[in-house]
Amino acid sequence: MGTTDKTIRIIVAVLIAILYFTGVISGTLAIILGIVAVIFVATSLISFCPLYAILNINTCKIKQ
Repeated sequence: MGTTDKTIRIIVAVLIAILYFTGVISGTLAIILGIVAVIFVATSLISFCPLYAILNINTCKIKQ
């Protein structure tokens, strides 16, 4: 997983958290987006996305 991918995931997770804590989102939507945010943060921290492995996607720059 590339650094740009990690950064975007963290930013999206932070935006979801801000929307939740300011009361913009609530209920079922908040739960679903909260789970997505946790997954984004976890996959960013461990630098591995199982979905990318299944779909054979690589966002890292190729070292030459």
